[in-house]
Amino acid sequence: MAVETDITNQLQATKLDDTSDTNWRQGLKAPPKDTRVQTEDVTNTKGLEFEDFYIKRELMMGIFEAGYEKPSPIQEAAIPVALTGRDILARAKNGTGKTAAYVIPTLERINNKNTKIQALILVPTRELALQTSQVFRTLGKHIGVKVMVTTGGTGLKDDIIRLNEAVHIVVGTPGRILDLASKQVADLSACQTFVMDEADKLLSPEFTPVIEQLLGFHPKDRQVMLFSATFPLVVKSFKDKHMKSPYEINLMDELTLRGITQYYAFVEEKQKVHCLNTLFSKLQINQSIIFCNSTQRVELLAKKITELGYSCFYSHAKMQQNDRNRVFHDFRNGACRNLVCSDLLTRGIDIQAVNVVINFDFPKNAETYLHRIGRSGRFGHLGLAINLINWDDRFNLYKIEQELGTEIQAIPPVIEKSLYVYESPENIPRPPSNAPQRQIQKSTTTQNSNRQNYNRNQRGGAHFQGQRRGPPPGQPSQNRQNPVPQQRAAGSAAQA
Repeated sequence: MAVETDITNQLQATKLDDTSDTNWRQGLKAPPKDTRVQTEDVTNTKGLEFEDFYIKRELMMGIFEAGYEKPSPIQEAAIPVALTGRDILARAKNGTGKTAAYVIPTLERINNKNTKIQALILVPTRELALQTSQVFRTLGKHIGVKVMVTTGGTGLKDDIIRLNEAVHIVVGTPGRILDLASKQVADLSACQTFVMDEADKLLSPEFTPVIEQLLGFHPKDRQVMLFSATFPLVVKSFKDKHMKSPYEINLMDELTLRGITQYYAFVEEKQKVHCLNTLFSKLQINQSIIFCNSTQRVELLAKKITELGYSCFYSHAKMQQNDRNRVFHDFRNGACRNLVCSDLLTRGIDIQAVNVVINFDFPKNAETYLHRIGRSGRFGHLGLAINLINWDDRFNLYKIEQELGTEIQAIPPVIEKSLYVYESPENIPRPPSNAPQRQIQKSTTTQNSNRQNYNRNQRGGAHFQGQRRGPPPGQPSQNRQNPVPQQRAAGSAAQA
């Protein structure tokens, strides 16, 4: 009887409306609010809040402390379905929050008392693996989840030692993970979640055999989620073979991001460096990524930019992995203003401070072009894409415009600042990092990095007179209109 009385007293003392419980968000250390204008790519939502997903409190704390405020359209559509364990096939634009759309439900479904691997995240590049693992650690820092990143180009010893301890989530490239699974170092028998980010690349002929072998190590009732901006026909065959009634999400009413303004400058090959120098001197660049079509041209251009007196890093696939990692880390943290690279960094890389992308070499296909320009204008913010076009590129330019349903306009004499300049660049979110910024050995640096600074050049834009080219021979001229994006002011912070 006394026991029943104690229980009754305890129940009466419990208050469901405890004010300290309802005000838990007040004690969170959120970053400064990002006040940059956003486009409808991320603001056109149904009005859901993260609280509406009924995820655990500790995960909510990580979400808000990372600066997230409201879910984007892809997050609204994917998270509730993913929480039920159903397979998902999701297509959304670059830079609209696809990473968090699978990170949040994956973290929610992890049982941290189980020491086995419960989620496998596959990405096509080592840089994207590092970035994605950091998103998992940032959002899941209050729930005790152990995240491991593993990629090729590094020794197996450290991975083997790490897998002897508790690991809940593995993020990596397919070849390395298959190597670990085949050697029975990585036990995927309890891995219920299988995610492929940039799925179109992972299902290309070079990766598909590895992907199918990896699925054989998973339980049959696993959840499979595919996320990408483009889905070629090969995705359908994978879906039919390996997915169970997947929930399909397609938010690609148009292919290019509304916040990115695209221009081309028609120049001869020998004039490209001079043209780039003019852009640097006239544009108000926060950070820029400059793409070349070969590793050799990457290094040569980086050297030229340094000789012009501008700060510059470079990165390409033939560099040592440690050097690539240092360049990627320091550029993300703002140690340098310009990065010259090959298509190594076209996939999923999220650097919020990049407001200008320059195609020094014009890409050969629409898919590469789409991923390149998507490095600016992240999460609905504004950005600029400038393409240096020579005579041989004119047909590719027209073809890419037709395939993407967009218009790349001739560069005007003055580029309006309102199209790409951030009023408060110091408030742009940076990735969390405790590591000190280091000097890059495999990159070029400048003796006069102050030539480009945030407050320099109040004159406006680059002075070019682009020569308008007509359609290829035999094609009728078209009056194409590029719809002006409707922009809304929103206070949402940068999201993965």
